[in-house]
Amino acid sequence: MSDPILYGYWRSSASYRVRIALNLKGVAYRSVSVDLRKGGQTSEAHRARHPSARVPVLEIDGVTLAQSMAIVDYLDETRPDPPLLPASAVDRARVRDIVGQIAADIHPLNNLAVLARLRSQFAADDAAVAEWYRHWVIRGFEVLEQMLPSSGGVCFGDQVTVADIALAPQVANARRFDVRVEDYPNIARIDAALLKRKPFADAAPENQPEATSA
Repeated sequence: MSDPILYGYWRSSASYRVRIALNLKGVAYRSVSVDLRKGGQTSEAHRARHPSARVPVLEIDGVTLAQSMAIVDYLDETRPDPPLLPASAVDRARVRDIVGQIAADIHPLNNLAVLARLRSQFAADDAAVAEWYRHWVIRGFEVLEQMLPSSGGVCFGDQVTVADIALAPQVANARRFDVRVEDYPNIARIDAALLKRKPFADAAPENQPEATSA
């Protein structure tokens, strides 16, 4: 069977999540760029891969999957070493709570399609869109800062979990929109520690081939 193919975009935080998970699981894959700046996600070819017309889309094990956290769950269930969730039900719920604060409460409000709608429906200019973005990140970070541990280099316990996979890409996006991540010492400390890990560093946007031509 051929290597998995990840259709994504180098700056997409959802694609970033999947790159981290693939790296953590030691899954070799081929990366195919879908240029969001040029509307590549709405092309006929990409819609044929998945009707959502979004990234990421992963072809693996003879199936095609979308939605980053669903992909991460699939990878964890089919390739359980190393595990990305704790052993106990209550600890798994706590980790998923952290994930939800990012993947459900911050990211959807700042998705590219939402930002485009602000421009088209409400005539929001660049400054207004950036302020919208920062508002929701800051609100979410204020919550996360209180949920995360005051020491250590991961979001929960002593090993990398899906919470870390969600956090690092969100922090990268926050920095792009001039959010002062340093105002959130727990978030900043964990993010710095995660980026020292090869699976995270290799998945970072600036280390993708497309970054050199952006």
